[in-house]
Amino acid sequence: MELISTIFIDFALAFCVAFCWGILFGTPWKALLATGLLGGFGHSIRFILLQSNMGLVASTLIASVSIGLLGIYVAHKVHNPPVVITMPACITMIPGLYAYRSMLAGIKLSDQAILDKNPNIIPTIAHNAVLTFSLLFTLAVGISISALLFRNKSVKEIRFDKSRSRRKRNNVKSI
Repeated sequence: MELISTIFIDFALAFCVAFCWGILFGTPWKALLATGLLGGFGHSIRFILLQSNMGLVASTLIASVSIGLLGIYVAHKVHNPPVVITMPACITMIPGLYAYRSMLAGIKLSDQAILDKNPNIIPTIAHNAVLTFSLLFTLAVGISISALLFRNKSVKEIRFDKSRSRRKRNNVKSI
């Protein structure tokens, strides 16, 4: 029960972050709820995978691919481009802590006394920088993979409801 409440709290916080970033990105009001839900869903997937001892990079990749693929469908439903919905939804998974740690360690390199006290500062910089770039790369791949899969079609041309598309074709033929 504790895990379920923790997942719900994670979802709620990620929803708020994605919703607010959607406002900053200029996401239309009718798509903000979808943006928040997608951000909460994606971050919750990442949280669940991390709790099941999957690596951080793999968890982030799976969550961002989920956001990218669901973003295509949601964008179709709310009549907006997918990037308007998926970008704010993935903001919750930006690796700010690792970027901060690598920059802070880089600043400490300028002081010889700190470098003498802590000779592990260079491996720390390398580890945090590689992790930051890996996570940013997986976010970019995750968002882009759906666009690559459906690149020949715009969101409006993708048909999720086959019966509706048949009705539209029949109406066009009768005119």
